[in-house]
Amino acid sequence: MNEMMSFKQELPINYHTELLSNFKKEKELTYGEKMKFSGVDGYDVYNISAPFNTSDKRYIAGRIEKTEAIANSQIMFFEEIDGVWCLNIDEPAFKLEDGFVSKINNEIIFGGVEVYPSPKKENPDNIDYRTVFYRGKDISSLKRFTNGPEKMKDIRLISLPNGKIGVFTRPQGEIGGRGKIGYIELENLDELTPENILKAKIIENQFGIEEWGGANELHLLPNNKIGVIGHIAYEDENGKHYHVISFSYDPKTNIASPIKIIATRENFPDGKSKSPELKDVLFPGGLIKHNDGTATLYVGLSDTEAGNKIITDPFETQ
Repeated sequence: MNEMMSFKQELPINYHTELLSNFKKEKELTYGEKMKFSGVDGYDVYNISAPFNTSDKRYIAGRIEKTEAIANSQIMFFEEIDGVWCLNIDEPAFKLEDGFVSKINNEIIFGGVEVYPSPKKENPDNIDYRTVFYRGKDISSLKRFTNGPEKMKDIRLISLPNGKIGVFTRPQGEIGGRGKIGYIELENLDELTPENILKAKIIENQFGIEEWGGANELHLLPNNKIGVIGHIAYEDENGKHYHVISFSYDPKTNIASPIKIIATRENFPDGKSKSPELKDVLFPGGLIKHNDGTATLYVGLSDTEAGNKIITDPFETQ
């Protein structure tokens, strides 16, 4: 396979099969570990963000929910103390799912998925969802300032060397099928509107027809490309399957390197799952790069737990 894909290349319907085969050939199936949380007895903590620093403390954002609950979660903030992630009750909580954090122009940008009753249907069981965004100088000062289009998850932001903001999107339906990754550059946060987000250009040749995926965390690389940590997903008779992927993206050419699987649920200890169909779900929060060619990957496990794993830095050669 060429180092950079052309946009006209056709992928097999189940591209994940090839990716998994390559992963198992290249990577040793080493195990990560489950993370420890305190202050949330009786609740699961999963689908975490990567750790971030603010106010001289180290935090992660974690999704908190009872195992049996559906669409009734909060995102709260945990501070690392002696290897345990402790709930900080002094920081705000948000009734959202799958939180993420980035920094744009010295501001913290926090977001998550808001689930709400659809105003277009009388049946209260019909719900809509969208990604919502908050900004502030620290966690305590976060204020909501915009949201993404209806039914779009996995919108992620990154500051670029040219002063603009790179935005990765995940349209579905007529344009995106079951879910593809798009990209657009904006001048500033004021331009982060549903209308502009929908103008993003699809990055082609990443997922087969029956697959979907999204960007979960972004890294600016030394060559001014963008390193993307994301997921590829598909469904079969055994349920849903989510694997962690990486690729690099060149904003100047709108070309991405081929995606690679860098972790699967098999890389972590067994545990409970929210339902049998979610047992093989590994949802990436992001990674922390180290100076020795490795990185620590942070993930959600089967929609009930969280874990981390030391891996080879996937962007060292991209």
